[in-house]
Amino acid sequence: MLLPGCAQLLPAKPAPASSTAAPAEVGGTVVQLTLVVPPALRPVLEKGLDLSRLQTLRGDEAIDDSEWARLVGAAPAQARQLLQTEGYFDAQVSVQRQAAPAAAVGASSIPPVQQITLTVQPGPRTQVTGLQVLTSGALQDRAQAGEADAVALRAALPKAGALQPGRPFRNPEWTETKQQLLARVRAAGYAAVRLADSQADIDATTQQARLSVQLASGPLFLAGPVQVDGLKRQDEATVRHLAGFGAGTPLTEARLLDWQERLQKAGLFESANVTFEPDPAQADAAPLRVRLTELPLQQATVGLGISANTGPRATLEHTHRRAFGQALTAHNKLVWGRDGQSWAGDFQSHPAEGFYRNLLGVQIDRVKSATDVVLSQRLRLGRTQDTQHIERLYFVEWLRSKQTDLATSTSATTTASGSAASPGATSPTAASPTAASPSAASPSAASPNTASALSINYHWVWRDLDSVLLPTRGSSWSLQAGAGEASSQGGTSGPYSRLYGHVTGYLPLGQNWYGQARLELGHILRSDKVTVPDALGFRAGGDDSVRGYGYRALAPTAADGSVLSGRSLLTGSVELAHPILARLPSVWGAVFIDAGRAVDRWADYRPALGYGAGVRWRSPIGPLKVDLAWGQEVRRLRLHFSVGIAF
Repeated sequence: MLLPGCAQLLPAKPAPASSTAAPAEVGGTVVQLTLVVPPALRPVLEKGLDLSRLQTLRGDEAIDDSEWARLVGAAPAQARQLLQTEGYFDAQVSVQRQAAPAAAVGASSIPPVQQITLTVQPGPRTQVTGLQVLTSGALQDRAQAGEADAVALRAALPKAGALQPGRPFRNPEWTETKQQLLARVRAAGYAAVRLADSQADIDATTQQARLSVQLASGPLFLAGPVQVDGLKRQDEATVRHLAGFGAGTPLTEARLLDWQERLQKAGLFESANVTFEPDPAQADAAPLRVRLTELPLQQATVGLGISANTGPRATLEHTHRRAFGQALTAHNKLVWGRDGQSWAGDFQSHPAEGFYRNLLGVQIDRVKSATDVVLSQRLRLGRTQDTQHIERLYFVEWLRSKQTDLATSTSATTTASGSAASPGATSPTAASPTAASPSAASPSAASPNTASALSINYHWVWRDLDSVLLPTRGSSWSLQAGAGEASSQGGTSGPYSRLYGHVTGYLPLGQNWYGQARLELGHILRSDKVTVPDALGFRAGGDDSVRGYGYRALAPTAADGSVLSGRSLLTGSVELAHPILARLPSVWGAVFIDAGRAVDRWADYRPALGYGAGVRWRSPIGPLKVDLAWGQEVRRLRLHFSVGIAF
């Protein structure tokens, strides 16, 4: 209660560069500390000065006059030492102490006051002029022998630390730099690396700092025997195949993390941890230990959902992770919706050498649009390979489809089917989202209603993204190629080939703005007399295509008005997004423009435009998107919503 009265005895308000701590009573004396110092340096002094720590003493801890003299006398040297850690080696520091005796005001008394003012002129800041990194041990020996990885590592080390030439010298960053250098060498496989020596040569007259670090790398650790813990039902061979390297391989941090990630993505394990003991005596064959927790042998999932394309739906999925007691994963998925029903069942072997899996898949789809119903069946046999950035799928496929025109209640053979989304680049049995559109001969209702094809195919996906679920930077590429023989009911049989590509790019644009662009291109090569199955063709329109138009609505039209599929497809999209509120960084607003359609001849190509705005919620399972789009051709608004990213 007496402190406001004490404040009246103190000098006037300090200069703008000063900071006055709240008065504190220590041992019956009120202490008032004022720091006249640039704002950026104030936290350093407030944290490190003994005078600042007086504020934390208990009120009954008395300080006599000799202790006051010691604290005030030591303050300039303490301040200079603290400022040196920030690169100021020629700082001028002065301290003033004013004592006001106790006073009586009426029936009350005011305790004595110690006013202390510490003034700092930091002077010029010391800059780093060079960082030298010296090495010894196996890293030095291998670099001198010309081994490429060691030469590259040594060349990269001087740039690996936070303190680079031209930056101000700061002791915290100097400590961080040494830790970063150790971490860089350790990650390269030298797990026993240590700091042999370090020096910071400071010239206070020229404000220059020359830094030197000596690293003793120790031996390069090589892979030895592998011990696997936690297996109950799955094969140890699968765990070893997912390593991707054998005995004698350098144990870099990237290799171990990649192995651990592949184990977690294999669909067999709930958790995985790969470690080794950095014992230099065992460096030539370091024992590896893999700790695993298996997922349940069988798992069933029931779900309810809704799509702007196909309406409400229910799903039932079942996974068996060791079908028939073999290293096989069986997966079945049943989807029952208003406008679409499908069943997909496939068998995949567990990963073998080179990360390859064999696969056998069956899929049946029935999709209803505004003009037709398409029923398709496919059987697929092939092989897939998944790596960190690339997915490959090779397969032989038999495909059959039948299209029924709702307007005339008669069957019509189609020449191509599809939508704007990629036709399942790597999923063993995933039909194209285009799998329900009329086939590709010509837009004529008199065409045969059933077509089939036997083909060989190659699908390739490459991703370089900062996040697979919620990307903001990078790109993904999907390419597909297939060739085979097609036949149709009442039509001509013959060869065909199919090409498809899809690329999406993501780029931060500064100040929390994010850009996204997409391009999609497809084409079927065939004779005009040959009809290919519905699921091989293309249509545009819908959530992941041209918004503002109906699902699969942008395609050639027959004489009776029914929509058929085209032989060629070209769509594109540009989108700009920004968080709506700072306190809700995962909720974004977006504006976009889409264009494209499917056609039978490129000469007939006229892109349909759709544009609008929407909201994105960046959820843990991927982005939830709700868009309101205006279709320029149909001159109407359409609501679109979806979850996830189409690659």
